[in-house]
Amino acid sequence: MEGNVIALGFFDGVHLGHGQLLRRCKTVAEEMGLPACALTFDTHPDTLVTGKPVLLLNSPEDRESLMEDLYGIDRILTLHFDTAMRDMPWQDFFTEILWKQYKARHLVCGHDFCFGARGLGTGRGLQELGAEYGVACDVIPEYRIQGVTVSSTYLRSLILAGEVERAAEFYGHPHILTGRLLE
Repeated sequence: MEGNVIALGFFDGVHLGHGQLLRRCKTVAEEMGLPACALTFDTHPDTLVTGKPVLLLNSPEDRESLMEDLYGIDRILTLHFDTAMRDMPWQDFFTEILWKQYKARHLVCGHDFCFGARGLGTGRGLQELGAEYGVACDVIPEYRIQGVTVSSTYLRSLILAGEVERAAEFYGHPHILTGRLLE
């Protein structure tokens, strides 16, 4: 079978919540005999959505090496995020990019993943549309540690407060940063 198993997200920080998606992606890929891929963007989507630069937890190169080294992801698929991408209907994102361009055969996303024009695309939408194309989609539930949801937003607050050791508990690895913080 030709195609890819694809985890979807920006993966800033590659924390333990992302790890849930990436592990599931790798497991399914091995079961299907396909490459495990992570699809991300060159610019944080919130930069164009809010018009304000986002303080990043690590560089694109850091994200790639963490996903490959810690979770065995075979390929990182990086899309350019611009206004055309921001305004693309989510159904077109699925058919033109995930299905046609990257030959998705199985998708994995987080419970709060949204994409496409006005953020109308969701994991549930991917499950429904994907079923028409024979593409399953696993939606990974929220991941919590000590009652706190593991998220890039929470990790940013810890790093900015200088709580690097606490952040490492949520990363699952030491904080890694090379290159620029703002995009």
